[in-house]
Amino acid sequence: MNDQGAVIVTGAGGNLGSAVVRELAAGGAKLVCMNRSSQELETLAGELPASTEFLSIAGTELTDYASCAAAVARAVKHFGGVSALVNTVGGFQMGPVGPDAPSQWDTMMTANARTALTISAAVLPTMKAAGYGRIVHVAAAPGLKAGANQAAYAASKAAVIRLTEAIAAENRDHRITANCVLPGTIDTPENRAAMPNAKTDGWVSPQSIARLIAFLISPAAAVVTGGAIPATGRE
Repeated sequence: MNDQGAVIVTGAGGNLGSAVVRELAAGGAKLVCMNRSSQELETLAGELPASTEFLSIAGTELTDYASCAAAVARAVKHFGGVSALVNTVGGFQMGPVGPDAPSQWDTMMTANARTALTISAAVLPTMKAAGYGRIVHVAAAPGLKAGANQAAYAASKAAVIRLTEAIAAENRDHRITANCVLPGTIDTPENRAAMPNAKTDGWVSPQSIARLIAFLISPAAAVVTGGAIPATGRE
């Protein structure tokens, strides 16, 4: 980890976001935890080691550049800089290419692609000024190849992958890396409830994805950029 700045984690109160926060806190990272709900952040803060340097930012509108820029400014004021962004926010909907598809397309593009674009655009200036940065987005395997009823969702995750590649290409000389991870089915209570008859032994735990993300934002991962990295293996 770059000691000169904090790590912003969006969606910090969610299953994956909170796993990332716990993993990074165990490594001594300075954390800026962004989440729609302040209550989830309060609960999360109480679960971290007492020594954790932790800033909670609730209610940021991740589709709005000014709102994201204000959050980044708070992080910089509090910690002096931002060394990494881990963006875990997103949405999931399925449906055929039919009458409801245009609406679903807009919803998925906003929830997955626009949020990734906007928070990246807001955090890049401070990383460029420091000459260092790490950005990790959460995409998904359908971003590489869609299945039935996945048009809007897959297209939005493909947009995240292409966004990541562009950020990596634009910022290589600033020593800023950008990568995205492509998890398999994440083992969460919500997914188990939604798919009660599924075989879960091949599902991926949030903790294992968090360990991958922790590596990608570390100095050791400097040569990895522009990647769409599968997280589908067996633990």
